[in-house]
Amino acid sequence: MAVCNIQAQTIISGTISDGKETLAGANVFILGTIEGCLSDSLGRFSFTTTQTGEVTLKVTFIGFDDYTLKADASKLHDLSIRMSERATTINEVVVTASTFSFGKSDNFKTMDALDVVMAGNSCGDIVAALQTLPGTQTVGEDGKLYVRGGESEECQTFVNGMHVLVPYSTNTENTAVRGRFSPFLFKGINFSLGGYSGEYGQALSSVLPMETTDMATSDKYGVSASLVDWNIGGTKAFKTSSLSFNAALTSMGLYDRLFSQRQDFTRPYRKLSGEAQYKKEFACGGVLKSYAGYDLTSVGLHVDDRQLSLKEHNVYANVTYKAPLGCGTTLFTGIANSSVFNDIDDAVTAGDHYHNFRNEVHLKAEIRKVCSDVLKFSTGIEDYIRNSQLRFAPYEYHLDYNILAAHVDAQWRVMPKVFLNMSARLEAMRNQWLLMPRATLSYIPNKRLQLSLVAGRYSQTPEDDYLAQSSKSLVQSTADHAILSLQYKWQTTLLRIEPYWKRYHHLPLMEKGVWQSHGDGTSQGVDIYLEDHSLFRNLTTTLAYSFNDSKRLYRDYTEERTPDYASRHNLRLTAKYAISKTIIGLAESYTSGRHFPQGTTPYYNSVDVNLTYLLSPKVIIYTSLNNIFGRTNIFRYDAAGSPVTASRDRFFYIGIFVSLKNNKAYDISNF
Repeated sequence: MAVCNIQAQTIISGTISDGKETLAGANVFILGTIEGCLSDSLGRFSFTTTQTGEVTLKVTFIGFDDYTLKADASKLHDLSIRMSERATTINEVVVTASTFSFGKSDNFKTMDALDVVMAGNSCGDIVAALQTLPGTQTVGEDGKLYVRGGESEECQTFVNGMHVLVPYSTNTENTAVRGRFSPFLFKGINFSLGGYSGEYGQALSSVLPMETTDMATSDKYGVSASLVDWNIGGTKAFKTSSLSFNAALTSMGLYDRLFSQRQDFTRPYRKLSGEAQYKKEFACGGVLKSYAGYDLTSVGLHVDDRQLSLKEHNVYANVTYKAPLGCGTTLFTGIANSSVFNDIDDAVTAGDHYHNFRNEVHLKAEIRKVCSDVLKFSTGIEDYIRNSQLRFAPYEYHLDYNILAAHVDAQWRVMPKVFLNMSARLEAMRNQWLLMPRATLSYIPNKRLQLSLVAGRYSQTPEDDYLAQSSKSLVQSTADHAILSLQYKWQTTLLRIEPYWKRYHHLPLMEKGVWQSHGDGTSQGVDIYLEDHSLFRNLTTTLAYSFNDSKRLYRDYTEERTPDYASRHNLRLTAKYAISKTIIGLAESYTSGRHFPQGTTPYYNSVDVNLTYLLSPKVIIYTSLNNIFGRTNIFRYDAAGSPVTASRDRFFYIGIFVSLKNNKAYDISNF
């Protein structure tokens, strides 16, 4: 039994518990004095006091509300004190339903920039790394994100809260593309598979919000080189600001000469890209972030009697400002511009020319306020101003429209362990007004368990080609989401199970040669994710399984059927083992066959391996081999019934990453 302060004449004693178990180490004392002690291993305490008359006894314990009792000192003996677990404040709540956050979270490091670069099947591409998660589907002929039965256009990307019109690089048909952004650019990536709040719009299936790193406090410079790309980047830090740059050249010319492939390239794939950022912190607490990126992509390919030549310019820039206004209120404002120029010679027949220009200006303002420990509130307005032009003889169009939106979002702690997020988003396009309610009810009894029920409506404008051909008569498509989420964490294991259901309305459908908003569809299934660190020391293993059953009547379909991009079963297994200065990674991907009018494809299977070696504190060597067994995977069938496969069955990558100034490798592009 713990005994403190033996000079007193009155003994204060008792036992402390939470109603179920006794609490050891609770701090017990007389308020305004130094008289007190800690409870022992059985929750018991006893100390003496010189105080007489009415005193205030106080008990504190981490994770519990403070306990106070006013009484005469002579009566404070043989007490039975029950502590109440402290309710989590609304700012401490992190609801994980249908969202994967990349970075450190409790004891789990789900994914960061290094994991993206070193994933066995990613070769440094964020999009490819995300495809190791449940809910995504392998569509090898374009490599884009397809989530829970939705097509790739239904997943939208946001950088610092601002929309990115085209987040992928371009390439020839039936060739996988890559994401435009370097994983080193971001400190936070929150991939939401559905059920997102009212802040995000124009996304029927999922959103990928990414937050760039904070202002740098030291200079960083570095280079990297491989068989296919070369990169130089760095940051100059000032007292209250930092300026960063990154330049990269990707060229498949050397690789195509070293390794054979099926396609007849007349000009190898090349991409020249550059990025720059400026960040500043103000004395008032405000933070300014600006980003500008440019890609120039070109490739030439001999197809039948055509000499296809493709060139694309992709420009994206945004500026955001966030500042505290006092009393728990924060102001956020932002502007973003996306411009994409796409030119293709011999696109369909010899001698033709395809030109497409797309532009979007995204304006956004939002007020966020923490009202109390139980309520957090935000409201905002935004405008998407879009312009699109197409010239492809004999067809051409010029399209202008904008989408106005407003949202209200409230996060409320209903009870100490029950949280409710309610939001509503209002969108207006031409004469169509859409009100979309959304809600998430979560039960979080402790740090290990989360149960959530998510429901809401989401919308998206049809693609510009459909909108123009319908003379702007198409209305926005909508999707209703319902998701049940269960997540449980053991000390070394994370398990997540999520059954979901989606219902689509007003999808574009060709009827008698005219585009109408009469299409619909359903998608339901279950996602399972298991991450484990307990099998062996320094070994991390993951299992991601998705079952999806989707049906649609849209586009040129004449009857409801499974979309040709959707596969019913998707399984990914990964393992990463660290030993000394070496990290070895292994990934197995399996996807069941996809259904086409010409037939069903065989299953997809690929085993990928990678190895990372820390040559010195400033140098990392990374190498990977995709599809090590050389299986020829059939992605789809064309209109003639011929199988479509990758240009090569295997892809080998080796790269050297060097930090020139900092003593930490992989800082080459860490803006």
